[in-house]
Amino acid sequence: MSTLLAAGRVAATRASDAAPTGRLSRPVSLLQAAVGGLATQTAFPDLSWWPTAGLGLAVLVVALHRATVRWAGLVGLIWGLGLFIPHLWWADQAAGALAWLALAVVQAALVGVGTATWAIAARTPWVQRTSWAAALTFTVTWVADEQLRSTWPFGGFPWARLAFSQTDGPLLALAWLGGAPLVTAAVALVGFVLARAWLAPVHRRLWPALAAAATTSAIIALALSIPLSTAAQADTLRLAGVQGNVPDRRAVVADRSRVVLDNHAAATRTLLHDAAPGSLDVVLWPENATDIDPRTDAAAGATVEGAAQAVRAPILLGADQRLPDGRYVQMLLWQPGRGTVFAYSKQKVVPFGEYIPARPLFRLFSSQVDRVGTDAKPGDRPALVPLDVPRLGRVVPLATVICFEVAFDDVVRTAVRDGAQLIVVATNNASFGWTGESTQQLAMTRLRAVEHGRAAVQISTVGVSAVIAPDGTVQQRTGLFTPATFRAELPLRTSLTPADRFGAAPVTAAVALALAAALAGAASREAESTDAWSDAARPDRVRTGSRSGRRAGHQPSVPADRRGTR
Repeated sequence: MSTLLAAGRVAATRASDAAPTGRLSRPVSLLQAAVGGLATQTAFPDLSWWPTAGLGLAVLVVALHRATVRWAGLVGLIWGLGLFIPHLWWADQAAGALAWLALAVVQAALVGVGTATWAIAARTPWVQRTSWAAALTFTVTWVADEQLRSTWPFGGFPWARLAFSQTDGPLLALAWLGGAPLVTAAVALVGFVLARAWLAPVHRRLWPALAAAATTSAIIALALSIPLSTAAQADTLRLAGVQGNVPDRRAVVADRSRVVLDNHAAATRTLLHDAAPGSLDVVLWPENATDIDPRTDAAAGATVEGAAQAVRAPILLGADQRLPDGRYVQMLLWQPGRGTVFAYSKQKVVPFGEYIPARPLFRLFSSQVDRVGTDAKPGDRPALVPLDVPRLGRVVPLATVICFEVAFDDVVRTAVRDGAQLIVVATNNASFGWTGESTQQLAMTRLRAVEHGRAAVQISTVGVSAVIAPDGTVQQRTGLFTPATFRAELPLRTSLTPADRFGAAPVTAAVALALAAALAGAASREAESTDAWSDAARPDRVRTGSRSGRRAGHQPSVPADRRGTR
């Protein structure tokens, strides 16, 4: 990584000394950006080398040195491609190469929007003159850009947020304090100060290096000081999870949906090997445990009822409700002898996976859109399932989010603020093969456990499924594409974390600050380039047209939108 940073420094130095076109440094900066994105990818599961998130971002900041707005956007795009192409490889398994690459390009382009915004904001005089103002501006701009990706287009796609790369590192605890945005902000700040230290002149590098070390140490110390309690506050819940598995995609199966349902019913009965009937408060099945609605199909209903009667416990299971004009992706609470007593409909349905936006338009580009035959409709109620627990003599509210929804801050937060005492993430990862999609999702579930101070369970058709303590520790975990069951007694908790209480306020503030900085930068007449934050304190730095600057060998500055160099 030091070699990459060194390359960035050499490129930046050449850019300032070369002719106005600065063409020599441009290929180097783009290569550096791509490698920085690849380095950041290694921070995510399955590798989970969490320190490389900050290092990869530092490489990006170095690549942005002296960048004009348009060049900063291109550098951000290339960095984003380095991250998203390998990170979203599972989309190729599920929907083909076109969908995979299109998704990666869109996400990378939005990163480019963020880096271009930073280049505009960096023109602001107070950002140019104050190192910490620059660090704060870069940090809030990055958080705001992640928020953009989480909301647009088509409702957003919050994958590969920097926070989700930190579940094996000390910064995870910051989620308790400020949720995913605070964890992302910490990584962005560390990356920025590391880059600033490297870009400082060699004979002036000591203080920036000390500042980077102090900042990183202070952030880690803050995270380590946060008390993450795992104690029960409202008794415990005795549950089991059933990962029934699915037939191999290459196998010829007459009725795949019924086989999947039968797999889960059969695996549920194996719980009786070491659990007496009636000893469990609930049995968890995954999303799409049955693609056949047990409320309308007698055979499917009998299968679910038989499994529930065998263990004498309610089953929380995934099913679809078919309608004349679409369908709902749901989690059903099935009580033995009563059938479905509650249904939660997924709020965040997956564009191009569960529904096709503007179908006639996108059909012009690919007939693959018709693989999604019936569009899913979004639900309009919180992800809260009321589970009656006779053993406790009360109803236990469960935050029951479905697959994709775990990536969205507001879905779990709303359920917890409405009273959820435990988090269930039901997912179907069968379409993604042996990729890292399910472990990426597990990282999100772990972050949500810490963010809300709740125990969590991820239950999948094919894995990975896991039991997670309120401090993010994985207590049990299954493998991929294998039938599995597990039992756990998990703490029920009722207190709200600071992240719950703050809600969306921190990210809203970050967006407002980023926009304000960008507007100020756009209006500034002192705009030079984004190297200002590293050069502001240098006594030899000169303003446009300075004779002393020319005598010192500096190129006179020109407006950023007319200059050819980066």
